[in-house]
Amino acid sequence: MNCLVIGGTQFIGRLLVAELLKQDHSVTVLHRKPKHDLGRRVKNIAADRNDPAAMKSALAGKNFDVVFDNVYDWERGTSAAQVEGTVRAVANHLHRYIFMSSVAAYGDGLNHHEGDALAPDDTPDLYVRNKAMSERALFRLHQRIGLPVVTLRPPYIYGPGNPFYREAYFWDRLRANRPIILPGDGRRLMQFVYVKDLVAAALKSMQEPNAIGHAFNIANARPLSQMEAVEAFAKAAKKPVKFVRIPREFILRAGGHPMGPKLYFGYYMDNPPITQVTAKAQRVLKFKPVDFIAGLQETYRWYLRHNPFPKQDYEFEDKLLANAPAMIPAKV
Repeated sequence: MNCLVIGGTQFIGRLLVAELLKQDHSVTVLHRKPKHDLGRRVKNIAADRNDPAAMKSALAGKNFDVVFDNVYDWERGTSAAQVEGTVRAVANHLHRYIFMSSVAAYGDGLNHHEGDALAPDDTPDLYVRNKAMSERALFRLHQRIGLPVVTLRPPYIYGPGNPFYREAYFWDRLRANRPIILPGDGRRLMQFVYVKDLVAAALKSMQEPNAIGHAFNIANARPLSQMEAVEAFAKAAKKPVKFVRIPREFILRAGGHPMGPKLYFGYYMDNPPITQVTAKAQRVLKFKPVDFIAGLQETYRWYLRHNPFPKQDYEFEDKLLANAPAMIPAKV
């Protein structure tokens, strides 16, 4: 098939492009730069997906069977109107439009099924609002013009090439024999998906006729507490782990923030929990994620060879450890 990957040069997109090529599909990537490093077989379109007029011009006269829409602009946000503008530019003759959404589209809560309500249009968090509104816009287009849309809702994505300082955050500290700070009681739930599993689900969505018009939760079935997740990172690296609990309120008053620059846990990984049920993806897409430890072990091997993150300054964490009230070693 003739495939367009919007945002094919990083993490999910790079792996998706590679897998599409392995299956002998024709691949074009659309991003803001005039060239890419994905090889001669991959065609290039330069455009800003947040600019509907630029997208319309760049895609004029081009027809694709499948569009994988992976891009979210973290600096400006990507709105539902901008997503819809992309659809309008490519809608002719589409076999599938696969949109990368997020578990965040639910807004909050545990054990979400795909039919649960998404976050409302007035949700304060821009990312949550944009993902939820974009999904609603896409499913309206499915109803009105027959857009063959599929949306995927992953939680925390891990794996080789992760551009976010998440797995590497913990491995840097474990390798330096540093204690790991647990915010609060360390029991906040987290759910993960391996990037290769997510890409496999996207490829299955391209082929499965019963996927059209549906959303899918794509994740490891069992959520983990923050403590359990760090223990898994440590196990994959074969490193001992020492936890120290620090009250979340103290961390935040001291200037800590889930998105940094004063990180105290992995990037954006200390948030109120949102978890999901994955039975639908297992049933319709035959989704079978790899074992979490096995995925982490492969990711750790990549990290040892390629760790792209700068050397860490532990000053903020050292101040927390030195000044936090009533520090209690976490039970393991």
